[in-house]
Amino acid sequence: MEIYTYLKVTTMNDDIFDFCRNMSDEQDARARQMLERAAAKWPLRVLHVLSEADGPLRFSRVLERVEDISQKVLTQTLRTLESDGLVIRTLYPQVPPRVEYELTPLGRELLTQVVSLWRWIVIHLNEFGAPTSASRS
Repeated sequence: MEIYTYLKVTTMNDDIFDFCRNMSDEQDARARQMLERAAAKWPLRVLHVLSEADGPLRFSRVLERVEDISQKVLTQTLRTLESDGLVIRTLYPQVPPRVEYELTPLGRELLTQVVSLWRWIVIHLNEFGAPTSASRS
């Protein structure tokens, strides 16, 4: 397989995507859904904040540390991350109720994989085209 990119041709082995060949349509759809959700604006930021804490964080602390996120969006993001098995939510039955969030081993593993991609992007940042006015807003 050859991929034509700006000023060069990149050759990739045809077997690079072999791991996908035996997937059912349902598995493929779920994998794509997980990739889209993980790459959305807030999930990686929330996971990063939880990883830096190196232990459980209360909702209010996560809200303070994730810049520019609303309480509603953080709630939705944490619920999604919990349902995906990337975050553990612990509710302490006291008055007022206390809720803490922390990464699961799966969430931590996802972050380690994303760091490689992030590092590659940073290394090649100057090679990418300039952002368009539509992508800046």
